[in-house]
Amino acid sequence: MIENKVAIITGASSGIGFATALALSKAGAKVAIGARRTNMLLELEKKIKENGGEVYSQKLDVTNRNECSSFVENVLKKWGTVDILVNNAGLMPLSFFKNLKIDEWEQMIDVNIKGVLYCTGAVVTHMLEKKSGHIINISSVAGRIVFPAGSVYCATKHAITAFSEGLRQELSVRKNIRVTCIEPGVVATELTNTITDESLQAFVESAKKMEALQAEDIANAIVYAVESPNHVNVNEILIRPTTQDR
Repeated sequence: MIENKVAIITGASSGIGFATALALSKAGAKVAIGARRTNMLLELEKKIKENGGEVYSQKLDVTNRNECSSFVENVLKKWGTVDILVNNAGLMPLSFFKNLKIDEWEQMIDVNIKGVLYCTGAVVTHMLEKKSGHIINISSVAGRIVFPAGSVYCATKHAITAFSEGLRQELSVRKNIRVTCIEPGVVATELTNTITDESLQAFVESAKKMEALQAEDIANAIVYAVESPNHVNVNEILIRPTTQDR
């Protein structure tokens, strides 16, 4: 049970992060929500409070290590603990490598990899001291399968899948800190909005026609993992739409 536990969710302004914050709050957790779009955070905060939940929100750019640290520090000051971290913030500006969208490569590396490292680093000392905690990393089916125009994005998600397994080996057995890697397939979120490569327009349109997963489906998977008994470490959840072939 996660009643009264404290959960931090990054990238909470929309999509999976938004749905996960609502789901964890409904399950009884106190939720700390962070994202760059503070107007969307305010909307989420309002929904959580209307449902009787406890919430703390703060502007958060996960590429800024100081902001990640201050966010965790403020949550600890408010509630005294962090039990769950959901590293959700991520970008997917797919492009063919030959088009040399270098700024987009760097942005993906900063958000998808460094952001996860910074936020995990900000909570790990506290979790080690209390010898408990649960770290949820949102990877992707792209963390297992590489596809054209996804070489850099897939590389970032392969990194998160590998990082999650490394964390599990380091922290779970010795320190009772559980680690879960969530690997969604196509989800109906804003993720494709960051794609600027015009040659991928057909791909984007085909993805929109698929009966995609909903953000709530991923949130439910996260709730399942964190609500599992403490002796159960749900390490990986790969979840695709029924109609997705790869």
